[in-house]
Amino acid sequence: MIGTLECTVLDCPDPRRLATFYQALLGGEVDRPDPRWTASDTWTTLHTPTGPVLCFQAVACHRPPRWPDPAHPQQAHLDIFVPALEAAHLEVLALGATALDEGVDTRPWRVYADPAGHPFCLVGPA
Repeated sequence: MIGTLECTVLDCPDPRRLATFYQALLGGEVDRPDPRWTASDTWTTLHTPTGPVLCFQAVACHRPPRWPDPAHPQQAHLDIFVPALEAAHLEVLALGATALDEGVDTRPWRVYADPAGHPFCLVGPA
């Protein structure tokens, strides 16, 4: 095991509005204090009562998905917590991931694509 699932991130135009929608649907707490991230106008979280955390990320010029239209694909990614970012970086590359932001080492996360092209992030300790 390289890491643990930290959250599922949904791209959207209005993070707070979408978090409030899912809060009404699932219950839970919007923007509960959490040392893993900071809530802002562009990042909102929902800690659900059953454990999973949904995060909502503002994206400029958001184009909503139109399932099953491949011209407007689904827009989500997984954040995977890893205790050692450099070691995990090498391990996921060996598994077939592709680094999408190679060389960005000033922040505690990196973006990759899985072998099918889906984005995911490795998030190291803050």
